[in-house]
Amino acid sequence: MTSLRKLGSSDLEVFPLALGGNVFGWTADQDTSFAVLDAYAAAGGNFVDTADSYSAWVDGNSGGESETVLGKWLAARGNRDDVVLATKVSQHPEYPGLSAANIRAAADASLRRLGTDHIDLYYTHFDKPEVPVEEIIGALDELVRAGKVRHIAASNISAERLAASLEFSDREGLARYVALQPHYNLVSRDTYEGGLGDLAERTGLAAVPYYALAAGFLTGKYRPGTAVDSPRAGGAAKHLESERGRRVLAALDEIAEAHDAPVATVALAWLAGRPTVAAPIASARTVEQLPALLGVAELHLTEDEAERLTRASA
Repeated sequence: MTSLRKLGSSDLEVFPLALGGNVFGWTADQDTSFAVLDAYAAAGGNFVDTADSYSAWVDGNSGGESETVLGKWLAARGNRDDVVLATKVSQHPEYPGLSAANIRAAADASLRRLGTDHIDLYYTHFDKPEVPVEEIIGALDELVRAGKVRHIAASNISAERLAASLEFSDREGLARYVALQPHYNLVSRDTYEGGLGDLAERTGLAAVPYYALAAGFLTGKYRPGTAVDSPRAGGAAKHLESERGRRVLAALDEIAEAHDAPVATVALAWLAGRPTVAAPIASARTVEQLPALLGVAELHLTEDEAERLTRASA
């Protein structure tokens, strides 16, 4: 049985891989999404990450599709209490921004789609610097006191705004962020390491990184001269053009071969072992893609292997 990890200062305990819900209702239809969720839960997974805006970018979608699929799965399986459910506010076309009124309305809309009376971890999806942190934290605190949200978190926020938010929460005795969702992986380290990562470590926040596999590049399927059928292929393939990308891929290949493990598993294991990281986020469009992600729960890199990847990605 894979041991769960404590999420920052919260009482939440999570599987070391958060299953990304961005594909539900997008590249995975409802039946496929249910199959992926079933396989993840059967392996001991309990941490699912979505957002109210997923997948508004798809023609014909209006946002909320992922939450709707997830809500139907939770209802069909009757397993709501077994799942740590994370969603986000600020980007839904009908509920944009982080005004207090919008946060309240968006949370209620998410609860309806998810078919639940509470969200375990509620993120501000993208910070809106024009809104005072006092207004944002005040609205989130209301949701916590009302029992609609258990814990709050932030994604895509500057170190300065995060520090101001934490200071306000502490000073006023209001709900306090327990986690941070940064863009962070082997080929994108400066998006978290430094000011933001140092602040998270200093203040006891857990990191739950997105783009953990760099839009698929760190699965190893992108190679010179190889075409990949994926909506994100262009973004992932660009890493092949950089010396660092090629260096990271070479180190991943060597370590993956030593462990007889997929390249993706090794990349996730490096990330899962970094300071503050509780669980990387990765999504699977099919059940077949899931084992390489779930393997992070069992693969333990040696200090030397972790250091080799750290050097390669510098």
